[in-house]
Amino acid sequence: MLQKYDERNSDLRYWVNGELLHRDQPGLSPFDSVVQGGDAVWEGLRLYRGAIFGLHEHLARLRRSATALNFADIPGDDEIVTAVTATLQANDMYDGVHVRLTLTRGVKVTSGMDPRLNTAGPTLIVLAEHKPPVYDTSGLRLATASVRRPGPDVLDPKIHHANLLNSILAKIEATAAGADDALMLDQRGFVAETNATHLFAVAGGGLVTPATVACPEGITRETVLSLAASAGIPTTVRDVSLIEMYNADEVFCTGTMGEIAGVTVIDGRTIGGGEVGAVTGRVAKLYQEHAAANGVRLGLEPVAG
Repeated sequence: MLQKYDERNSDLRYWVNGELLHRDQPGLSPFDSVVQGGDAVWEGLRLYRGAIFGLHEHLARLRRSATALNFADIPGDDEIVTAVTATLQANDMYDGVHVRLTLTRGVKVTSGMDPRLNTAGPTLIVLAEHKPPVYDTSGLRLATASVRRPGPDVLDPKIHHANLLNSILAKIEATAAGADDALMLDQRGFVAETNATHLFAVAGGGLVTPATVACPEGITRETVLSLAASAGIPTTVRDVSLIEMYNADEVFCTGTMGEIAGVTVIDGRTIGGGEVGAVTGRVAKLYQEHAAANGVRLGLEPVAG
């Protein structure tokens, strides 16, 4: 599974602290904290027919993460929404769009790790791309990585930070193993998530998902748990072993960029009947309908033609 370049993004413009730049124009200082040390927080947003689902929840998580990292002068929600809206309008975007929202600690007066060198305030970056859900809906192949997800004693996963080397190393292993993504364990050996998404197992008609001990508090994950409960599908949040995943009736992953995607193979083991199962399909339909109907509208106009 490799994302493909979309020609519609050839002339897109992105936002950096109030300025809209062409994708080929550099917009970040080499002194910016995200360049110097990955010192930034981020969120992924999805645009459905002029509305962003879970916008307030994503902005709240961004703020929690920035607060935990002791960022100064964190921009307000209205300021961020204005930047997102302006970026989408500049690119005539209305539907089928993924937005990567990044807030860095900002530009340093000189290279160094010390946050006291940051005197200019945070840098806000908005990158919007035409991008449908990125996963193959016919079923994903996962391979368990040797790289583990750290717990809060190493780097608390509740900080949605932009230093993704842990995930990238796991992704490299998965690619070498011929898999689409990596399944990652926590330091105790229980399932955490994939390198990019949360995981659910289907067993006995109900959903089981790992606790957020070594993975972020997922917006899509929480939505699935809520929708499933409302639909009468039992849900359980607890430690989950890898063997339970092998023996599940179905497995699927969740995330803003990929929505709901079924998993059919883990470490060479066929999951269930080897096809995307009925419960996964039902959850995916519930989520897609809910997300499309419950977004925050931004006053965007449909694109002609």
